[in-house]
Amino acid sequence: MKLTIERTLLLKALGHVQSVVERRNTIPILSNVLAEAKDGQLSLTATDMDLAVVEKVAADIATPGAATVPAHTLHDIVRKLPDGAQVQIELAADGQQVTVKAGRSRFALATLPKEDFPAIHAGDLPHKFPLSAADLKGLIDRTKFAISTEETRYYLNGIYVHAFNSGKQTSLRAVATDGHRLARVEMPLPEGAESIPGVIVPRKMVNEVRKLIEDFEGAVDVSLSDSRIRFAFADVVLTSKLIDGSFPDYQRVIPTANDKVLEVDRKEFRDAVDRVSTISSEKSRAVKLSLKPGTLTLSATSAENGSASEEIEVKYDGQPMEIGFNSKYLLDVADEIEGQGLELKLADSVAPTLLRDMADAQALYVLMPMRV
Repeated sequence: MKLTIERTLLLKALGHVQSVVERRNTIPILSNVLAEAKDGQLSLTATDMDLAVVEKVAADIATPGAATVPAHTLHDIVRKLPDGAQVQIELAADGQQVTVKAGRSRFALATLPKEDFPAIHAGDLPHKFPLSAADLKGLIDRTKFAISTEETRYYLNGIYVHAFNSGKQTSLRAVATDGHRLARVEMPLPEGAESIPGVIVPRKMVNEVRKLIEDFEGAVDVSLSDSRIRFAFADVVLTSKLIDGSFPDYQRVIPTANDKVLEVDRKEFRDAVDRVSTISSEKSRAVKLSLKPGTLTLSATSAENGSASEEIEVKYDGQPMEIGFNSKYLLDVADEIEGQGLELKLADSVAPTLLRDMADAQALYVLMPMRV
């Protein structure tokens, strides 16, 4: 194998694939990226056995071939090369080393047998539908903050994606919850997604896809089965196992009878929560909301830091009440709301509260209150 490639192109592709590779691996070959050169393209593949990414990039191929090289080391080398450098990559005749050259720099990297690299088989993915990158970003951004990081409840460690029929229309829904908060976003059902199974897309896959589509604006082809999902766009293909578990019946925790309605300016509310929470303890992050007609008072108290309060004008004409929330959870929701107005529907100080973007009916959020 021998090829020449422009440094910027190589760095971008390596940046994408090496983030799948875990820093610590008990299986040495999983620390490597598989580089395959043929037909004017360099194909880079990385996997952690659950998630695999393949990216192709244009290169000047002198001799076709394939080799595996340490992913993070190669990325660091290319990252430190000067802008505009032409990078030459060559596999030694004995297959034991790959040489990386650029200008006067020369690096020799040990390889592992390419035959040891795991074969990536997605199997049959019967359900296929397109999603615009903008829609996919929206589904991810407005739900992923609520994904649980508690490994014992592994079935909450991802986003639940499914087709939902309300009787009036069928939509594609994305739901995430960690037991303390819930985020649900829906959009019109894409053509081809009518009979998809409900699947839980793992957090790592969610994060990798979101990074890769940051600057992409076209359509993403989504393919899935009961056990795997694949996202394909431009010159990138991401394949992942799905979480094998049952997502809880989230409909049960979405309140329908909350009768106290609070309407606030999103930015004013967000900034007030942020300021007041400076005082709250690092552990609880508690902020109290005290409501009376026309006024909301936010306050926080902690033994070590003292107290803080701030009053803002709101639209509220219900009974006076007090309720406490984790300030970080309030900020996470407020940051995902694009409209000017935020609506909170409350019942009492211990019941879940419903939050909505007043300009966007597609997303809703549920927060469990806390004692303050």
